[in-house]
Amino acid sequence: MNGLWILRGLGVTLKHFIETYIEDFRQGKKRYFTAQGIEQRRSSKTRGIFTVQYPEEKLPVPEEFRYLPFLVYEEVNGQRKLRCTACGICAKVCPPQCIWIVRSTDPETGRPVPAPSEFYIDVDVCMNCGFCAEYCPFDAIKMDHDYEIASFDRQREHVFDLQKISKPVTYYAKIRPGNYAEEQRARMMKEAAKTIA
Repeated sequence: MNGLWILRGLGVTLKHFIETYIEDFRQGKKRYFTAQGIEQRRSSKTRGIFTVQYPEEKLPVPEEFRYLPFLVYEEVNGQRKLRCTACGICAKVCPPQCIWIVRSTDPETGRPVPAPSEFYIDVDVCMNCGFCAEYCPFDAIKMDHDYEIASFDRQREHVFDLQKISKPVTYYAKIRPGNYAEEQRARMMKEAAKTIA
């Protein structure tokens, strides 16, 4: 009885093996390393091999996919202007406490300036929950789609500083076009309400 089930399992493997060659012959080169080929192999109607050949092929991530947080900056007169005001809300709501912020101070008066002088995220501790992005009142933190961060040196590579986590608003618009358009629409409505009042 056990031998029958082993043979049936091997039969399924053999069927997929043969169907793979038939589909490769039928579809040709467009079956692999193309967006169309990846989508076809992801469908429930696929025949033969359905494995994505990572890292040469990558599954497209949905717009709401979240991996690591990053700070958004805007280009103003050729200079970076971070949206972050170093309020510290992100660090307070972070469940694993992996965000550290040092607020800038005015060198002449010694008073705090609404901008971070240092901002660190320990990406090995980050659990990718997105609370920092959700609670940020200035839309300064967004969740990234880049999940390929493996390295050998944890201390140097996995504690992201201000330089490493800052990305332009155009990058955010590219990875999350729907969210960006919705935010722009909300900003325009807010500006229109200010001019009316």
